[in-house]
Amino acid sequence: MRDPNNQLHIIKNLKIAVSNIITQPPQPGAIRKLLNDVVSGSQPAEGLVANVITAGDYDLNISATTPWFESYRETFLQSMPASDHEFLNHYLACMLVASSSEAEPVEQFSKLSQEQHRIQHNSDYSYPKWFIPNTLKYYVLLHDVSAGDEQRAESIYEEMKQKYGTQGCYLLKINSRTSNRASDEQIPDPWSQYLQKNSIQNQESYEDGPCTITSNKNSDSNLLSLDGLDNEVKDGLPNNFRAHPLQLDSSSDASNSIDGPDHVKSASSLHETKKANTGIIHGACLTLTDHDRIRQFIQEFTFRGLLPHIEKTIRQLNDQLISRKGLSRSLFSATKKWFSGSKVPEKSINELKNTSGLLYPPEAPELQIRKMADLCFLVQHYDLAYSCYHTAKKDFLNDQAMLYAAGALEMAAVSAFLQPGAPRPYPAHYMDTAIQTYRDICKNMVLAERCVLLSAEILKSQSKYSEAAALLIRLTSEDSDLRSALLLEQAAHCFINMKSPMVRKYAFHMILAGHRFSKAGQKKHALRCYCQAMQVYKGKGWSLAEDHINFTIGRQSYTLRQLDNAVSAFRHILINESKQSAAQQGAFLREYLYVYKNVSQLSPDGPLPQLPLPYINSSATRVFFGHDRRPADGEKQAATHVSLDQEYDSESSQQWRELEEQVVAVVNRGVVPSNFYPTQYCLNSYSDNSRFPLAVVEEPITVEVAFRNPLKVPLLLTDLSLLWKFQPKDISGKDNEEVKELVTGEPKMIGTELISEFLINSEESKVARLKLFPHHIGELHILGVVYNLGTIQGCMTVDGIGSLPGCHTGKHSLSMSVRGRQDLEIQGPRLNNTKEEKTSIKYGPDRRLDPIITEEMPLLEVFFIHFPTGLLCGEIRKAYVEFVNVSKSPLTGLKVVSKRPEFFTFGGNTAVLTPLSPSASENCSAYKTVATDSTAVCTALISSASSVDFGIGIGSQPEVIPVPLPDTVLLPGASVQLPMWLRGPDEEGVHEINFLFYYESVKKQPKIRHRILRHTAVICTSRSLNVRATVCRSNSLEDEEGRGGNMLVFVDVENTNTSEAGVKEFHIVQVSSSSKHWKFQKSVNLSENKDAKLASREKGKFCFKAIRCKEKEVATQSSEKYTFADIIFGNEQIISSASPCADFFYRSLSSELKKPQAQLSVHTEKQSLEDAVRLIQKCSEVDLNIVVLWKAYVVEDSKQLILEGQHHVILRTIGKEAFSCPQKQEPPEMELLKFFRPENTTVPLRPSVEQLSNLIKTSLHYPESFNHPFHQKSLCLVPVTLLLSNCSKADVDVIVDLRHKTTSPEALEIHGSFTWLGQTQYKLQLRSQEIHSLQLKACFVHTGVYNLGTPRVFAKLSDQVTVFETSQQNSMPALIIINNV
Repeated sequence: MRDPNNQLHIIKNLKIAVSNIITQPPQPGAIRKLLNDVVSGSQPAEGLVANVITAGDYDLNISATTPWFESYRETFLQSMPASDHEFLNHYLACMLVASSSEAEPVEQFSKLSQEQHRIQHNSDYSYPKWFIPNTLKYYVLLHDVSAGDEQRAESIYEEMKQKYGTQGCYLLKINSRTSNRASDEQIPDPWSQYLQKNSIQNQESYEDGPCTITSNKNSDSNLLSLDGLDNEVKDGLPNNFRAHPLQLDSSSDASNSIDGPDHVKSASSLHETKKANTGIIHGACLTLTDHDRIRQFIQEFTFRGLLPHIEKTIRQLNDQLISRKGLSRSLFSATKKWFSGSKVPEKSINELKNTSGLLYPPEAPELQIRKMADLCFLVQHYDLAYSCYHTAKKDFLNDQAMLYAAGALEMAAVSAFLQPGAPRPYPAHYMDTAIQTYRDICKNMVLAERCVLLSAEILKSQSKYSEAAALLIRLTSEDSDLRSALLLEQAAHCFINMKSPMVRKYAFHMILAGHRFSKAGQKKHALRCYCQAMQVYKGKGWSLAEDHINFTIGRQSYTLRQLDNAVSAFRHILINESKQSAAQQGAFLREYLYVYKNVSQLSPDGPLPQLPLPYINSSATRVFFGHDRRPADGEKQAATHVSLDQEYDSESSQQWRELEEQVVAVVNRGVVPSNFYPTQYCLNSYSDNSRFPLAVVEEPITVEVAFRNPLKVPLLLTDLSLLWKFQPKDISGKDNEEVKELVTGEPKMIGTELISEFLINSEESKVARLKLFPHHIGELHILGVVYNLGTIQGCMTVDGIGSLPGCHTGKHSLSMSVRGRQDLEIQGPRLNNTKEEKTSIKYGPDRRLDPIITEEMPLLEVFFIHFPTGLLCGEIRKAYVEFVNVSKSPLTGLKVVSKRPEFFTFGGNTAVLTPLSPSASENCSAYKTVATDSTAVCTALISSASSVDFGIGIGSQPEVIPVPLPDTVLLPGASVQLPMWLRGPDEEGVHEINFLFYYESVKKQPKIRHRILRHTAVICTSRSLNVRATVCRSNSLEDEEGRGGNMLVFVDVENTNTSEAGVKEFHIVQVSSSSKHWKFQKSVNLSENKDAKLASREKGKFCFKAIRCKEKEVATQSSEKYTFADIIFGNEQIISSASPCADFFYRSLSSELKKPQAQLSVHTEKQSLEDAVRLIQKCSEVDLNIVVLWKAYVVEDSKQLILEGQHHVILRTIGKEAFSCPQKQEPPEMELLKFFRPENTTVPLRPSVEQLSNLIKTSLHYPESFNHPFHQKSLCLVPVTLLLSNCSKADVDVIVDLRHKTTSPEALEIHGSFTWLGQTQYKLQLRSQEIHSLQLKACFVHTGVYNLGTPRVFAKLSDQVTVFETSQQNSMPALIIINNV
């Protein structure tokens, strides 16, 4: 094609749109519906793989294409009504078609021609719009080959050529075969590709290359089709509004037939089928030759008719313009109002504001420029088009014709962009101005939208995404939700396609788009947008945004019947730690339950769904095997045992484990068997759950499930129970053939407890305890819980106490509930033993929910009667223990083990085994007593007992005590009561004392060897007496035997009770000694009054004489026989060698023996040296134990009670003080660290001074006072006997030195000076335990009081050299009074 300057110009990919002539513009409502249908009909393909865009730390799946937007854009542009200010979609040419079978085709043509002229030039028809007054008419004779007469057709065609010229007419032959439905299956529908509403690409045979330009350059021509079969002209407008055969079935409005090149052929296929609207198959009578003929026809029309016509029109317009350019452009535009023939109406300011400015008449010269520009644009002559648009724009702006100016600006911008070689940059500001003008001044949103769509595509193609996004967002408005949604979505895609993607902006605009889609009724698109945005907001802590999105997704999914998605979305809102208000959460929950209910109704028999609420802390699940503890019943108090109410304490559980090991070791002759595993009644996250726990048939299993309600609304669980499966075993232990997967049924095997209502208040953690009752042996697996989840209607009992008037208290009214389950899956402990386990993350099994049910076992219950909670230190009480066998099998081997065996006793073998009932013994003494007459005051009553009788034998474990059951067996249902004496511990404070009862079944079980029952007694002790004792050698020698030595024992008793317990006074009723070698002989009571009373804070002093037992009483060392000697201060003797006094004595003794003794260091050179030291030490050792028995008078509630008790003092060393209660150790001061190794010098062992001073006992015998007449004789001589007694079993060399060494002035002042006469030094050797007396004389010169205790005695073992020689001072002063007569 040549342009006005005769330059050759090539047109590529020309497309021709042919449509029916329609005299009504398309209705806006119809266009809206069409656009809506186009968008909803275009969804993302199912299996489409989305692009993954990685932006920052986001990985987003984003659909790369948006076909719904493309369809919308094409449809929108095609369905735009023609307007007066632009000519792009005005009709350029008109095809007049008549059939060769008509009677007078030529006459028909002239009728049609007149009709077209009338439509174009008559003012009645404002529609359609025509490009130029002389529209090209093209005459087409349609010949049906299969039906018509070819000869006639040819002759008519010749006639037409004569009349209209060869360029202006055409003979089109179609339908070469008859419509035979059977044979045409194989030929595809030739029109199908053009019948997509949104497809405007017409792959004609002569077009090569893709279409680059959107529909704004379609040359629009109009085809008036005539139905040759009915010949009448209806109202002069034949066939106008009849349904078109190629119209899409869904269309209700003729407007959609401006559709692309399909309708070129529509006339030809007109009478091939009567079934026009069925839309099954079109073009069934066409052969391939016919297809070629149709293509040939379109080509002829374009090359011969249309393009030459356009070329001619452009030249004409160009000539007009050039002739007008005689005046200068500017002058012309300034003076146009006066010179031009067109009338220009006066414009008021008002008019400018309200309308788009002035309207030009069709023949106005400005419009001719615009017309030429549009024509150039349509035939791809973009540079000429641009300059024309530019010129027109200036004219329009000068005239303030804003609508026209905007149109020119818009097209100028597009032309500039489309120019080949891009001579000038794209003027985006033109577009901006055009959009603003359309929108704000002209109030024409459709044109503004077209502008935005074009401009956005152009900007995107230049990668100016942020400008494109801004542009798209600017056009979103309230008047069209669909448009706003699509534009926002495109804007979001712009944000994500930037060089540095703006992910959050993308997500935000996707949400906005989703919201608008939802308002526009495009549910699927709305859901898709929200889902795409969710990828960004998920897991970033923007919980309210997430909730909003999830809620919307849930709602949209629900309306689209995608119920699973809806459920999971609502589930998300509920399970993430929600920051919503309570009302909002309540709404979410109700919505969720509603959706869930619908889902579950679809498959009522399906598996129970997993519910998201309440949270279950699986690892906090605790499993308890056994019956609940019975409450205390009056005086009876059940053993504490193990219960779910106790907190886990690793220390105490370790103690229980040690106690159990101890008793198991005793039962198995001192060895813990290798397969021993400590009994666990309560399994929790701290216990060792690696083995399958053992449960006993007919004993309940309680599972404590820890629920937490994360919401601010209360949750109500109803019909809550455990879910389990059970695998029964035969008695023989083999599996049954059919493994029964029992989930809820079969109560014969396992009974299941149901909690009918369980309310969890807002944000509350609460545990539910659910029970199972196994009635059969086998393997049980607890899978989870099953319940109905609901919420309370109307009333929010948040505190759980007050219920508002809405709720009737018993049953909460459920608003709606769904049944579902939650599984209990517990992750085991992380393995960390081998190297492989340390380097990888592996978890061991946790089997606490998979117990093995074993055969019957005995079950013991223990009750304590009259068991005290508070005692005085050392107080003795008698209580009773009741043992009951509550099972169906007998038990035996009952033992009790405790870390504090000194606290209690069941009595020794000497105790009477038939106790009185607890009520009868209430006011009696706990001791065994014998009345005494008051004459035998100060002499001791002797008895003896062996410690073996009291279970403290050699090598036995004093902590494990067999319980003396009659017949050693407790039959099913039987109970037995035994007395139990308790003694308050010596330290004051609160004591927790653990008892572990061990018992076995009479018939041995392979799986469970024994069972245990625990009890923790809490005793609070308050201070009573503090006893201190020392023992020293008596200097008097009047022993009946004359040898063996006597001891003096000093006992201080202090009342340390601070009368909180209401104790008035303590009476010391008896002091007893217990020893293998010593016994009390008598009390050396200094004061006359016999009863020893101590009021608060008083101290009493007692002195006793102790002698060695006779040889016949002292049996062999191994017999463990102790001699007890009682000295009584009251009027009845407590037999200290019987229960319970002796029990507690032996226990305190054995616990004392267990304490580590200071061992002597062994590394010395000479063995003999060691022996010597040992001999010397032996001298100062004594094993004498004192038992102080007392009564305390207590006033309580104006009643007087008498409490009794005993304290023990263990004397080991002469001269060293011993205490009844343990003394507090002073913490040693911190020493500085030494950073060098001390030299290891072995210091030879030396006995201490005290030990050596006990080798020899010295005693002076002299008159207490001596009368001497000094006036007769100035020197007074007094005879003194010095007795030396060897206490050791070895020979001792003794040196007695009488020379004065006291030089200290105090000694001189007090005692005065005297002299020994005669030999001043004696050397002797004393045999073992020999007594030697020396006769000495003392000489005095004055009267006075003198201390005779000045002789110094040195001692050494005979066989040693001089190593240990040390001074041996006699500590006791020996005073003598010298009187003058």
